[in-house]
Amino acid sequence: MDASSSTTSLQPGAAQAANIPHRWRNLAVLSGVSVVDNTEAGLINTVFPTLAAALRLNSGHLGLIAALGKIASVPAGPFWVWLAGRIGRRATLTATTVTGGLFGIAAGFSQNFVQLLICCTLMSAAVIGSSPITMAVIADSFPDEQRARANGIFFGTLQVAGIVLGPVMAAFVGLDDGWRWALWTLGGVCIAAGLLVLALYKDPAIGAAEEQLADLAAEERPKAKVTVASVIGLFRIPTYTVMMLSRLLSGHLLIVIFGVQFLVTERGISNSTAILVALPFGIGYSVATLGAGFVLPRIDRLMPSRGRVLVLQLAQILFAVIAFFGTQFKYESIAVYAVFWALLGACQGLNPPVNRPIVAAVVLPELRGQAYAIWLTVFETIRHLARGHVRPGVPPGRGSRRGPARAGGGGRSRRRRGAGVPRRAVRGRVRGLRPRRPGPAGGTAPDDRGGRRGQPVGRGRAEQRRRRADRPAH
Repeated sequence: MDASSSTTSLQPGAAQAANIPHRWRNLAVLSGVSVVDNTEAGLINTVFPTLAAALRLNSGHLGLIAALGKIASVPAGPFWVWLAGRIGRRATLTATTVTGGLFGIAAGFSQNFVQLLICCTLMSAAVIGSSPITMAVIADSFPDEQRARANGIFFGTLQVAGIVLGPVMAAFVGLDDGWRWALWTLGGVCIAAGLLVLALYKDPAIGAAEEQLADLAAEERPKAKVTVASVIGLFRIPTYTVMMLSRLLSGHLLIVIFGVQFLVTERGISNSTAILVALPFGIGYSVATLGAGFVLPRIDRLMPSRGRVLVLQLAQILFAVIAFFGTQFKYESIAVYAVFWALLGACQGLNPPVNRPIVAAVVLPELRGQAYAIWLTVFETIRHLARGHVRPGVPPGRGSRRGPARAGGGGRSRRRRGAGVPRRAVRGRVRGLRPRRPGPAGGTAPDDRGGRRGQPVGRGRAEQRRRRADRPAH
């Protein structure tokens, strides 16, 4: 009797957890907002070769922009999640998207590297807020067995949009001041996306997709109270700690940040052509993340305790092998790089449908936002800095000789004539190596102009003019 009554009492909660109202509309809205945020955040990486030529920058400047953006994300990510617990997730999503759009527009007006660096850093700190909040909303909208599919659809949508936007970004690169127009355009779209959240997004309750909480009233559900003790407690969860270490050691996102710049500066491919690798990368990513989202539930049923872990291990190993052959050897055709980028995108696409549900499964609903914020910002920043995105002892302006431009150098290396050596001194050295012919009275002179090394004292220009004037007329 007790067993049947307990089973009956669980059914309403399970049914509600599997059918959260407005969850697919919310997923569509969050996907659109994330497309805009991610495109704006990664726009500098895409158009940087053209931007570098306009502002006389090099790869060192790009590394500094990326590093400071990640550093700014460390306090910004947890701050936005904290703010969501105070004013609501819908208002916070609107605020972070609109603010990021405003700083993106400001970056388009930059006249020097300092202005660009400040605007891009603030833009990164703004748009990072939507990522952990979105992950927490997806976890609250779908039960565990459906989260892989939801994440696959979400991240697949981001990459499909990237495929569509790739040629658009290439068109901006071909325009005069195209990087400015790209920042202005995406900044405006960001502001519009933020307003779209206010109109269409309906926030689910915290823990709404959990069977144990789905049938509770709103006042009975856990509140998002974040304390220092609760955040420290996240590090006592073994699975969460392993996931953070895995992300710390992963190099997947390096190809996203420096992929186009690598092809331009190290392989000599034009900026507009290098951008085209975003198409196969996005296709590989989309196919893998969508496929993994639908296949993983079956793998979970076959291997409940090891299925997701095996997929993550496979993705890491394959990415390392493909990245080695794709970046350590030079190929003549862009088509070869396109194949490697497609495979790299597929390996990276296997991750989101696996690691996001793992984190959601081991963290309490009220702490998921902070867990994702720490995972996606703090450890992400440590990983970027540890991998040397800003090279120690190499200040901006003294980067690779093959960079698009050097600060103050107009894109031309001074090593052609030696740093700090006047051009006249070089001309003098070259002329001093010319064969000398015998001069009058046993003297030597390299040419008729006189005044050179090896010429006897007194054989200067004035002496030669006097001698020519004394010659008898013919």
